[in-house]
Amino acid sequence: MELSKNYIPIEVEAKWYEHWIQKGYFNSKPDKREPYTVVIPPPNVTGILHMGHCLNNTIQDILIRRARMQGKNACWVPGTDHASIATEAKVVAMLRERGITKSSLSRDEFLQYAWEWKEKYGGIILQQLKKIGCSLDWNRTAFTMDDEYYQSVIKVFIDLYKKGHIYRGKRMINWDVKAKTALSDEEVIYKEVQSKLYYVRYAIEDSPLSIDHSKNIPAIDHGLSTMGYLTIATVRPETILGDSAICVNPNDERYKHLHGKFAYVPLINRRIPIITDEYVTMDFGTGALKVTPAHDMNDYQLGQKYQLEIIDTMNDDGTMSDAAQLFIGEDRFEVRKKIVIQLEATGHLVKVEEYTNQIGFSERTDAVVEPRLSLQWWVSMKTIAAPALQAVMDEEINFHPAKFKNLYRHWMENIKDWCISRQLWWGHRIPAYYAPDGSFVVASSKEEAFKQLQNSSRALGTKLQIEDIRQDDDCFDTWFSAWLWPFEVFKGLSHPDNEEVKYYYPTNTLVTAPEIIFFWVARMIMAGYEFMDKKPFNDVYFTGIVRDKQGRKMSKSLGNSPDLLGLIDQYGADAVRFGIMISSPAGNDILFDESALEQGRNFNNKIWNALKLIKMWEGRQASNNTTDNKPQTTNFAVVWFEHRLNKVKAEVNEMMVQFRLSEALKTIYSLVWDDFCSWYLEWIKPGFEQPIDKEVYERTLIYFEDLMQLLHPFMPFITEEIYHLLKDTNEDLTVKQEAPLPFYNKEILEAGNLLKKVISALRDARNKNQIKPKETIKLHIQTLVKNNYQPIENILSKQVNADLIVYTEDNVPKTIVVAVEKDKFFIESDQQLDVGILKNELLRDLEHQKKFLESVSKKLSNEKFVQNASQEVVDLERKKMADTEARIKTIEESLQTI
Repeated sequence: MELSKNYIPIEVEAKWYEHWIQKGYFNSKPDKREPYTVVIPPPNVTGILHMGHCLNNTIQDILIRRARMQGKNACWVPGTDHASIATEAKVVAMLRERGITKSSLSRDEFLQYAWEWKEKYGGIILQQLKKIGCSLDWNRTAFTMDDEYYQSVIKVFIDLYKKGHIYRGKRMINWDVKAKTALSDEEVIYKEVQSKLYYVRYAIEDSPLSIDHSKNIPAIDHGLSTMGYLTIATVRPETILGDSAICVNPNDERYKHLHGKFAYVPLINRRIPIITDEYVTMDFGTGALKVTPAHDMNDYQLGQKYQLEIIDTMNDDGTMSDAAQLFIGEDRFEVRKKIVIQLEATGHLVKVEEYTNQIGFSERTDAVVEPRLSLQWWVSMKTIAAPALQAVMDEEINFHPAKFKNLYRHWMENIKDWCISRQLWWGHRIPAYYAPDGSFVVASSKEEAFKQLQNSSRALGTKLQIEDIRQDDDCFDTWFSAWLWPFEVFKGLSHPDNEEVKYYYPTNTLVTAPEIIFFWVARMIMAGYEFMDKKPFNDVYFTGIVRDKQGRKMSKSLGNSPDLLGLIDQYGADAVRFGIMISSPAGNDILFDESALEQGRNFNNKIWNALKLIKMWEGRQASNNTTDNKPQTTNFAVVWFEHRLNKVKAEVNEMMVQFRLSEALKTIYSLVWDDFCSWYLEWIKPGFEQPIDKEVYERTLIYFEDLMQLLHPFMPFITEEIYHLLKDTNEDLTVKQEAPLPFYNKEILEAGNLLKKVISALRDARNKNQIKPKETIKLHIQTLVKNNYQPIENILSKQVNADLIVYTEDNVPKTIVVAVEKDKFFIESDQQLDVGILKNELLRDLEHQKKFLESVSKKLSNEKFVQNASQEVVDLERKKMADTEARIKTIEESLQTI
């Protein structure tokens, strides 16, 4: 068949993916092989494929494909997360378009619409993963609200409740006013914003005119001349309506005369105490703090400590409640504008300053989070966190890169209780049931709860009917189901000790982003030890965050997130995979640049052109005894590339074991582009209309196949296509087993490097002296070791177009002198030589070599370097020094002959 000018991905990718699926290559069942298990971080059912998904899933696919080719039973489990907040928002939006409000529906009616939405849109992202070649076992697709998974979540809650790890309590939480639900601390994203600092005066009870400490001048009389004032700075003046106290530092001399006194809240004249506590920072604002226990985490702690009144001035949608007395029903930010106007009109506003501060936003809705006192369900974390901390510290579970270990340790050692209830309908409903008197039980069903509540009601002498009890309206935090993922996808909790969970669990590698190390990674480790008595995985590979060229995190709101599917259509999946992986060392953020995808496309075409070149030789094969080409002409090239390939196989294997995936790809890229295409194929390339040695051709096909096998986990489509174009075979590359790591000879590799150096240096010298490529030269070699060059004479003469190579012990006059390491090369040409150019080139080279020698000498004279570096690295530097010294000597001798 005739090959196209360039590689055309669209003609290849869908064909091979469908072929792999039909062959069942991605399916896995327990057998006697070693398992290699990866569970996908389940994307939200609301999600569509973006660059972060591309990076994360490409890495997983690389690992799973490599394991499959190593003969392991590779199992990659796909699935999706129900994503309570995000999905409920999507369903509410869908209903709004149909003219339906959530409040007009019963819970069951709403859930019917939610399931309708999920069935229509929830699997889109999984289908999109096929576009980038993800080799997932689609027969195992899981969902966090599958029936058995759902029951396992309920079972876990009941188990932890019985153990005393779960409790119900009224505490300060983060409140999402848009989704109208509680959030955990990890679901709050803090952003630096430009705010305003408002200085507000509070009247002091029974006090003479006081000093305005914001200006150190007497307070202005605004009709309250019988009282003094205390000025307080706040960024949230709308919360003034919920103030319960003013707090000052007991050591602050400015306010000692006010200890134990009272003040009045502006506009509403509520009488509040002035208390003291060392928590207050004397040098912030005016050194006096308004205390609003219902609307600030730290104020709540002060409120508990001093038994202050808790006044909740805000409704769940961020509007002011009846308790606020003013602005009832109005949005909190509109109230901020209005209250500032009133404070100024009544003489309570002293001044306003610009202020930069950190404000919490909901990770899900991007609404400004409101601290709020609320009755919620909590998991007590200290006890269940201990084994999970120990596992990572003892390296039973390994983090890659290891720098995240300290971050994990700090969070785990300072862990807070986990708020697991959410005021939503879409999700796993909390299995708590309430009697009319407010008593409750935790049970797996309403019937079981009724039995338990009946016993307590009989003791109280009351008669209870099953219709009298109600289930808690809240559902669980999405992460409360996600933390069971590594074992429940194998039904480890719903069907304990089943064959699959015993075979596949613990899993091997988790690939995830560092921003969910607390949301998910830590909690999965806790759940693994708590419910399976085993770690959930052996290794955690943390990806970086994909950012744009300006360093900004990609997002729809910024408009800097490219259309991934469009990029795949434009460049091909392999090029996109290449582009995202070539610049993504573990844990480091990636500055995405589309030029990396262009590099991937160019790489595809380079490989494709190599295939076309080799295919041209297919009909030009000749055995050694029927061709003028002698075996030694190309033997060195064949032997050298075999050992070069073997060395890279060993290097890549080591890098993959260490999760240095980006380095591995770069190494393979260099091997294919430089060593195979630019050097090896040129060395073996027959002359115009000349035959190629049959054995050389066959060895070249084998090398090409090996290269495609090495590259396949990274770029599966083009490698499979080329593998089948190289030879007629029923074997597919995606399941071809790797051979054991072979031996390589360092001396042969050094000879190859020397050959490349000499060719490059001689070509450079020809070019600088304007000797045309077609013009032949005579090459004189001055060396103490002829054996270095005799095996490679034929390649060398062909590559530099020398019609004669001779060895000499003396300098050759009227030639171009080239120094390579300890040897000298004299280029003899019929062309008239410019001695000035020759001398200048040698002088430039001499200066460069001396500077390089200086840098190497400096490094070797550094005792710390010599002591800390490996012996191999030190020896390499010493060899560099010796080679450079020899070259300097050679150049200086050459200059004397000009």
